[in-house]
Amino acid sequence: MSAWLRRRSGAPVYDRTYGDRPLEEACQDMVLGRWEGARDLLAEQPGTDWDRRSHRVRLLADAAADRRTVDVWQAADPTDPDAAVLRAETEVMRAFALARDGSTPGRDGLDRVARVCLTACELAPADPHPYVSLVTLARLYEGGDSNTGHWWRELRARDPFHREGHHQALRYLSARWHGSPGEAYNFAWDAAVYAPPGCPLAVLPQVARAEHYRHLQETEGRGSIGLSTHWSGDRARWDLREALGKWIGGRTGESAQDVADLNHLAHGLVHAGMEDAAGPVFALLDNRATILPWAYSGDPETLFRRWRDRVGPVT
Repeated sequence: MSAWLRRRSGAPVYDRTYGDRPLEEACQDMVLGRWEGARDLLAEQPGTDWDRRSHRVRLLADAAADRRTVDVWQAADPTDPDAAVLRAETEVMRAFALARDGSTPGRDGLDRVARVCLTACELAPADPHPYVSLVTLARLYEGGDSNTGHWWRELRARDPFHREGHHQALRYLSARWHGSPGEAYNFAWDAAVYAPPGCPLAVLPQVARAEHYRHLQETEGRGSIGLSTHWSGDRARWDLREALGKWIGGRTGESAQDVADLNHLAHGLVHAGMEDAAGPVFALLDNRATILPWAYSGDPETLFRRWRDRVGPVT
């Protein structure tokens, strides 16, 4: 029996690190109050793989958000650029945690977090991630922040096709925050058009479509006529074919967050009725699932398993 067939019968694998075992260990250390693992992990990584660095910084910050581990690290070495970058992202995570609890920091509190991020920009001048943190933080400002455009330009100057940066900017432009469906789609389409072959930004329109679907559900309800053709219209299918050709067709290896992007692509393909094309994408996923965007359409594990089993193994 093939490995694919064995995995088909089991539950999907949910792993936020996407198989990055050193990252998993460093996150566990952060929870236990040990910052040395994060220090070594961030220091040993090649400086040009910004997408992997952002993936690691974000998960480390999430692990550190309700601990003082990163604060202790930075206090021990206030000039360490990695400590500053991680502290900045952690402060952004803490601000969003307050917002989820209904106690969003006021402008003074948000400005304080922005200053922490700007300090990280100074200590790590080549690193785009502190600007990712700033673009993310900008969502919490009432009406957005006037500096967002500047932060976005600084981010792109360091990495014009930064995966996480584009996803955070897309959220800023979504109808749930400071934009509209049209603004989000236009941004995603532009990013996909200008992305080079093999770049995961080719799937960004699928992320915009999933977020729009969520917004329509919240504002119009699941019975909306518009939702019945949301995934299967001509433009939706064109975007999916472009992602298959430009990203999957030009892909030479797996990037840090490909599991998330492949789940968005598989989700779009099966909802558009393009099941033949979805088979190879599920094979690339190798049973690795994410909660989103499947949760927008129902129970995420049930939907992932149903479509995984329906499209079948690739022979």
